[in-house]
Amino acid sequence: MAINKSNYDEYVKKKTPNSPIFTNCIKAFLVGGIICIIGKCITDVCTMLGASKENVKIITPIILVFLGGLLTAIGVYDKLGKFAGGGSIIPITGFANSIVSSAMEFKKDESDIIYPSQTSLHNFQGECDLVQK
Repeated sequence: MAINKSNYDEYVKKKTPNSPIFTNCIKAFLVGGIICIIGKCITDVCTMLGASKENVKIITPIILVFLGGLLTAIGVYDKLGKFAGGGSIIPITGFANSIVSSAMEFKKDESDIIYPSQTSLHNFQGECDLVQK
């Protein structure tokens, strides 16, 4: 069977899942909005507690990054990302998710790292001694 443009287009249509674009946009908007509301609540609470505007500008992102990292560490943020798509990636919590998930992946693969104590460096030194003799 020869593959031409029309055959290929049919194949792509069969294999590509239909994406509910409107529903995905609504989910992203709602989740992104909820994250922003949480940020605004943090700002308001810090202001009510007497923090200056400069300190509130520092405290709010720190708390949001912490919450994003914590939710990633306990496995909640990935589920949120699958549900909301870009609505969970765009805010600063998405940055925390990308950093923490990368660190968790590295930690999982850490057993693949070969440390000098696990290698035969002492054998290499012994071979060099033999060559010099």
